[in-house]
Amino acid sequence: MSQFFSIHPDNPQPRLIRQAADIIRAGGVIAYPTDSAYALGCHLGDKNALERIRRLRQLDDKHNFTLVCRDLSELGVYAKVDNVVFRLLKANTPGPYTFILNATTEVPRRLMHPKRRTIGLRIPDHQITLALLEALGEPMMSVTLMLPGDELPLNDPQDINDRLGKQLDLIIDGGACNLEPTTVVSLENGDVEVLRVGLGDPEPFGGSPARDDF
Repeated sequence: MSQFFSIHPDNPQPRLIRQAADIIRAGGVIAYPTDSAYALGCHLGDKNALERIRRLRQLDDKHNFTLVCRDLSELGVYAKVDNVVFRLLKANTPGPYTFILNATTEVPRRLMHPKRRTIGLRIPDHQITLALLEALGEPMMSVTLMLPGDELPLNDPQDINDRLGKQLDLIIDGGACNLEPTTVVSLENGDVEVLRVGLGDPEPFGGSPARDDF
């Protein structure tokens, strides 16, 4: 049975944040709120936790996972970013966007797209998430909490607890989130392409998606 923490969305309690970070470091899988939808998260180096998330979401090995970062200083470690791409990221983060970028050798191969060697990176605008990342001191592997057969992400922490309480180690109740996932923007090889329109405004990146099957 998972633990259930009620954390204030604007002033997260440090004690609970530290406990949540400890659960992640110990290999736990958590559900947590973001500035878009609720998400599943785990330690970026934990293969077993990653496989648990794959099973929960019924994801194949072609699905792009996302590294959730606290700020742009972490992006350069995990993604190849030139000055043009950096300025674009700086103008649009933090916010409800996932950026697909060419991965560096610091990214575990199991997290990358198997053919393109890309990684999704995101800097959310949510105090609980940012406090958790600060306590971890490193990015967290993440994916939207949308279960097989559902058309929308899960949004109610009690509903998450009812449906997944036996399969997660921690559920963070930070109140209701949006029902839309992030807008996904590919910046692979310096080319800008909107792959999915979600909560983030796609206009800074050219508007309509090139494809909407992300």
